[in-house]
Amino acid sequence: MIVRVLERVRAAGAAEVLVATDHDGVRDAVSAAGGVVVMTRSDHPSGTDRLAEVAELCAWADEDIIVNVQGDEPLIDTAVVAAVAEALARDAECAIATAAHPLADAAEVFNPNVVKVVCDAAGRALYFSRAPIPWARDAWAEARTGLPAGLPMLRHVGLYAYRVGFLRRYASLAPSPLEHWEALEQLRALWHGYRIGVLELDHAPAAGVDTMEDLERVRAIYASGAV
Repeated sequence: MIVRVLERVRAAGAAEVLVATDHDGVRDAVSAAGGVVVMTRSDHPSGTDRLAEVAELCAWADEDIIVNVQGDEPLIDTAVVAAVAEALARDAECAIATAAHPLADAAEVFNPNVVKVVCDAAGRALYFSRAPIPWARDAWAEARTGLPAGLPMLRHVGLYAYRVGFLRRYASLAPSPLEHWEALEQLRALWHGYRIGVLELDHAPAAGVDTMEDLERVRAIYASGAV
Protein backbone atom coordinates (compact mmCIF):
# COMPACT_ATOMS: atom_id res chain seq x y z
CA MET A 1 0.00 0.00 0.00
CA ILE A 2 2.82 2.43 0.76
CA VAL A 3 4.01 2.10 -2.83
CA ARG A 4 0.55 3.08 -4.09
CA VAL A 5 0.67 6.18 -1.88
CA LEU A 6 4.15 6.97 -3.19
CA GLU A 7 2.90 6.74 -6.77
CA ARG A 8 0.01 9.10 -6.05
CA VAL A 9 2.15 11.70 -4.29
CA ARG A 10 4.73 11.68 -7.08
CA ALA A 11 1.94 12.79 -9.42
CA ALA A 12 1.29 15.89 -7.28
CA GLY A 13 4.30 17.70 -8.71
CA ALA A 14 6.46 17.95 -5.59
CA ALA A 15 10.13 18.80 -6.09
CA GLU A 16 11.10 15.86 -3.88
CA VAL A 17 9.20 12.87 -2.45
CA LEU A 18 10.54 10.93 0.54
CA VAL A 19 9.14 8.15 2.68
CA ALA A 20 9.96 8.49 6.38
CA THR A 21 9.74 5.27 8.38
CA ASP A 22 11.29 3.27 11.18
CA HIS A 23 10.19 -0.06 9.63
CA ASP A 24 12.55 -2.22 7.60
CA GLY A 25 9.71 -3.76 5.59
CA VAL A 26 8.48 -0.34 4.47
CA ARG A 27 12.04 0.68 3.58
CA ASP A 28 12.51 -2.43 1.44
CA ALA A 29 9.18 -2.03 -0.39
CA VAL A 30 9.79 1.63 -1.18
CA SER A 31 13.39 1.06 -2.25
CA ALA A 32 12.29 -1.74 -4.59
CA ALA A 33 9.87 0.72 -6.19
CA GLY A 34 12.64 3.24 -6.75
CA GLY A 35 11.60 5.51 -3.90
CA VAL A 36 13.80 7.43 -1.49
CA VAL A 37 13.58 6.41 2.17
CA VAL A 38 14.63 8.26 5.32
CA MET A 39 14.95 6.00 8.35
CA THR A 40 13.88 7.68 11.58
CA ARG A 41 13.75 6.88 15.26
CA SER A 42 10.91 4.66 16.45
CA ASP A 43 9.97 6.68 19.53
CA HIS A 44 8.21 9.66 17.94
CA PRO A 45 4.87 10.45 19.63
CA SER A 46 3.39 11.91 16.43
CA GLY A 47 3.91 12.20 12.70
CA THR A 48 4.89 15.84 13.11
CA ASP A 49 7.69 14.88 15.49
CA ARG A 50 8.92 12.37 12.92
CA LEU A 51 8.87 15.06 10.23
CA ALA A 52 10.90 17.35 12.46
CA GLU A 53 13.63 14.70 12.57
CA VAL A 54 13.50 14.32 8.78
CA ALA A 55 13.84 18.09 8.33
CA GLU A 56 17.06 18.00 10.34
CA LEU A 57 18.43 14.92 8.58
CA CYS A 58 17.77 16.44 5.15
CA ALA A 59 18.99 19.94 6.07
CA TRP A 60 16.07 21.61 4.29
CA ALA A 61 15.85 25.41 4.28
CA ASP A 62 13.52 27.07 6.79
CA GLU A 63 11.34 28.51 4.02
CA ASP A 64 10.78 25.14 2.32
CA ILE A 65 7.27 23.69 2.46
CA ILE A 66 6.74 20.03 3.33
CA VAL A 67 3.46 18.15 2.88
CA ASN A 68 2.87 15.19 5.18
CA VAL A 69 0.81 12.41 3.56
CA GLN A 70 -0.12 9.37 5.65
CA GLY A 71 0.88 5.95 4.37
CA ASP A 72 -2.71 4.69 4.45
CA GLU A 73 -4.00 7.06 1.73
CA PRO A 74 -3.63 5.15 -1.57
CA LEU A 75 -6.49 7.11 -3.17
CA ILE A 76 -5.36 10.57 -2.10
CA ASP A 77 -6.27 13.33 -4.53
CA THR A 78 -3.03 14.75 -5.92
CA ALA A 79 -4.75 18.07 -6.61
CA VAL A 80 -5.55 18.43 -2.90
CA VAL A 81 -1.93 17.72 -1.95
CA ALA A 82 -0.76 20.48 -4.27
CA ALA A 83 -3.53 22.86 -3.19
CA VAL A 84 -2.66 22.58 0.52
CA ALA A 85 0.99 23.34 -0.23
CA GLU A 86 -0.04 26.32 -2.37
CA ALA A 87 -2.37 27.59 0.36
CA LEU A 88 0.52 27.69 2.83
CA ALA A 89 2.79 29.38 0.30
CA ARG A 90 0.20 32.16 -0.13
CA ASP A 91 -0.16 32.91 3.59
CA ALA A 92 3.14 33.93 5.12
CA GLU A 93 1.56 34.29 8.58
CA CYS A 94 0.70 30.58 8.82
CA ALA A 95 3.12 27.89 9.95
CA ILE A 96 0.82 25.06 8.84
CA ALA A 97 -1.93 24.54 6.28
CA THR A 98 -4.50 21.77 6.24
CA ALA A 99 -7.91 21.07 4.68
CA ALA A 100 -11.53 20.54 5.64
CA HIS A 101 -14.87 19.95 3.95
CA PRO A 102 -18.51 20.62 4.91
CA LEU A 103 -20.28 18.03 7.06
CA ALA A 104 -23.87 17.14 6.23
CA ASP A 105 -24.32 13.93 8.23
CA ALA A 106 -25.47 14.39 11.84
CA ALA A 107 -24.06 10.99 12.80
CA GLU A 108 -20.58 12.16 11.81
CA VAL A 109 -21.00 15.44 13.68
CA PHE A 110 -21.52 13.55 16.95
CA ASN A 111 -18.89 10.88 16.18
CA PRO A 112 -15.72 11.54 18.24
CA ASN A 113 -13.64 9.79 15.58
CA VAL A 114 -14.57 12.59 13.17
CA VAL A 115 -12.48 15.68 13.90
CA LYS A 116 -14.19 19.03 13.41
CA VAL A 117 -12.61 22.47 12.92
CA VAL A 118 -13.88 26.03 13.27
CA CYS A 119 -12.18 28.89 11.44
CA ASP A 120 -11.97 32.66 11.63
CA ALA A 121 -12.94 35.08 8.85
CA ALA A 122 -9.55 34.62 7.19
CA GLY A 123 -9.92 30.83 6.99
CA ARG A 124 -7.50 30.10 9.82
CA ALA A 125 -8.22 27.49 12.46
CA LEU A 126 -9.60 28.66 15.78
CA TYR A 127 -9.93 25.16 17.24
CA PHE A 128 -10.05 21.47 16.34
CA SER A 129 -12.19 19.07 18.36
CA ARG A 130 -13.71 15.61 18.44
CA ALA A 131 -16.82 17.25 19.88
CA PRO A 132 -19.39 19.04 17.68
CA ILE A 133 -18.16 22.57 17.02
CA PRO A 134 -19.77 25.01 16.68
CA TRP A 135 -22.51 23.88 19.09
CA ALA A 136 -26.06 24.66 17.92
CA ARG A 137 -27.36 25.55 21.38
CA ASP A 138 -31.04 26.09 20.60
CA ALA A 139 -31.42 23.39 17.95
CA TRP A 140 -29.79 20.73 20.12
CA ALA A 141 -31.26 21.78 23.46
CA GLU A 142 -33.62 18.81 23.53
CA ALA A 143 -32.72 16.46 20.69
CA ARG A 144 -29.28 16.02 19.17
CA THR A 145 -30.49 14.97 15.75
CA GLY A 146 -30.19 16.66 12.41
CA LEU A 147 -28.16 19.67 11.41
CA PRO A 148 -29.67 23.16 11.54
CA ALA A 149 -29.72 24.94 8.20
CA GLY A 150 -26.71 27.17 7.75
CA LEU A 151 -24.61 25.63 10.54
CA PRO A 152 -20.97 25.94 9.31
CA MET A 153 -19.78 22.47 10.30
CA LEU A 154 -16.44 21.40 8.83
CA ARG A 155 -14.73 18.02 8.97
CA HIS A 156 -10.96 18.17 9.21
CA VAL A 157 -8.91 16.30 6.62
CA GLY A 158 -5.69 14.92 8.09
CA LEU A 159 -3.35 16.35 5.47
CA TYR A 160 -0.79 18.96 6.53
CA ALA A 161 1.70 21.29 4.87
CA TYR A 162 4.43 22.74 7.10
CA ARG A 163 7.12 25.36 6.85
CA VAL A 164 10.41 23.68 7.70
CA GLY A 165 11.32 26.47 10.11
CA PHE A 166 8.22 25.63 12.15
CA LEU A 167 9.03 21.91 12.12
CA ARG A 168 12.40 22.66 13.67
CA ARG A 169 10.69 24.54 16.49
CA TYR A 170 7.84 22.06 16.94
CA ALA A 171 9.95 19.33 18.51
CA SER A 172 10.92 21.68 21.35
CA LEU A 173 7.35 22.85 22.06
CA ALA A 174 5.82 21.44 25.22
CA PRO A 175 2.70 19.31 24.61
CA SER A 176 -0.47 21.18 25.53
CA PRO A 177 -3.28 20.03 27.85
CA LEU A 178 -5.71 20.37 24.93
CA GLU A 179 -3.54 18.08 22.79
CA HIS A 180 -3.55 15.54 25.62
CA TRP A 181 -7.32 15.51 26.17
CA GLU A 182 -8.40 15.67 22.54
CA ALA A 183 -5.52 13.47 21.27
CA LEU A 184 -4.99 15.92 18.39
CA GLU A 185 -1.37 16.90 17.75
CA GLN A 186 -2.25 20.06 15.79
CA LEU A 187 -3.55 21.62 19.00
CA ARG A 188 0.04 21.96 20.20
CA ALA A 189 0.68 24.48 17.44
CA LEU A 190 -2.45 26.50 18.26
CA TRP A 191 -1.68 26.40 21.99
CA HIS A 192 1.71 27.98 21.35
CA GLY A 193 0.28 30.70 19.12
CA TYR A 194 1.04 29.37 15.65
CA ARG A 195 -1.52 29.89 12.91
CA ILE A 196 -3.00 27.07 10.85
CA GLY A 197 -4.58 27.88 7.50
CA VAL A 198 -7.56 25.74 6.51
CA LEU A 199 -8.31 25.13 2.83
CA GLU A 200 -12.03 24.42 2.46
CA LEU A 201 -12.78 21.71 -0.09
CA ASP A 202 -16.16 21.43 -1.78
CA HIS A 203 -16.33 17.66 -1.29
CA ALA A 204 -14.96 14.90 0.90
CA PRO A 205 -11.73 13.34 -0.39
CA ALA A 206 -11.41 9.59 -0.82
CA ALA A 207 -11.26 7.76 2.49
CA GLY A 208 -8.05 6.17 3.74
CA VAL A 209 -7.53 2.57 4.80
CA ASP A 210 -8.38 1.93 8.45
CA THR A 211 -9.95 -1.55 8.28
CA MET A 212 -9.74 -4.74 6.23
CA GLU A 213 -13.00 -3.72 4.57
CA ASP A 214 -11.35 -0.47 3.49
CA LEU A 215 -8.40 -2.40 2.10
CA GLU A 216 -10.63 -4.69 0.04
CA ARG A 217 -12.51 -1.65 -1.29
CA VAL A 218 -9.27 -0.02 -2.42
CA ARG A 219 -8.01 -3.24 -3.99
CA ALA A 220 -11.22 -3.49 -6.00
CA ILE A 221 -10.80 0.09 -7.22
CA TYR A 222 -7.25 -0.57 -8.38
CA ALA A 223 -8.27 -3.88 -9.97
CA SER A 224 -10.97 -2.10 -11.96
CA GLY A 225 -8.43 0.31 -13.42
CA ALA A 226 -10.26 3.32 -12.02
CA VAL A 227 -7.01 4.71 -10.59
